[in-house]
Amino acid sequence: MKITALLPMKGHSERVPNKNMRPFNGRPLYHCVAEVLERSRYISSFVINTDSEVIAMDATRRFSKVSIVDRPEELRGDFVPMNDIIGYDLSVCDDEHFLQTHSTNPLLTVETLDRAVEVYFRSLSEFDSLLSVTRLQTRLYWQSGLPVNHDPKELLRTQDLPPIFEENSNFYLFSKSSFFSAGNKRIGLKPKMFEMNKLEAVDIDEEEDFRLAELLYGMRKGYGDQA
Repeated sequence: MKITALLPMKGHSERVPNKNMRPFNGRPLYHCVAEVLERSRYISSFVINTDSEVIAMDATRRFSKVSIVDRPEELRGDFVPMNDIIGYDLSVCDDEHFLQTHSTNPLLTVETLDRAVEVYFRSLSEFDSLLSVTRLQTRLYWQSGLPVNHDPKELLRTQDLPPIFEENSNFYLFSKSSFFSAGNKRIGLKPKMFEMNKLEAVDIDEEEDFRLAELLYGMRKGYGDQA
């Protein structure tokens, strides 16, 4: 069940400046996820596709499983689709099965990651890919004010509402064949959802997300969790 991980990172970030290398509980943010990949029993290696010499040098010094892919000029910038970057990585990697994650998921644990890899391989006879999700059981509305998942005339308890699942961007598992069969997309034609704890699934998009994640991470470390 060996698998190659993809951890794409760029030097520039708009909403949280210098996000990937920004100090997070005393070390660069991306170290949290990179250390999980380093410790995973199933991750044989991980690829950092980057346009940043600073990230490349730091990662090479710090991690033994890492290899660096210099991001080509045509894939640099803030508006390049992630699937295009993944497609480039697949073109330079010989492996078949991949896991893609982000530096912005610092609370992800090695236990969850390894369990997801096991589920992915066990499910390949029925599903072609896997994505991490978070369960939502709350009253949701469209921007127009119309309800999404409930009838306002029937005030059900939130725990009795049909669950909706949010793609939380923590990780995606797929093969080269599923990626290309789906039209160069990391989510295949028949994906399996892998539900995660919402506290572990925090994803950093905005400044307040960074502060929340750092607080939760520090609290977890205070309780002795070394994952």
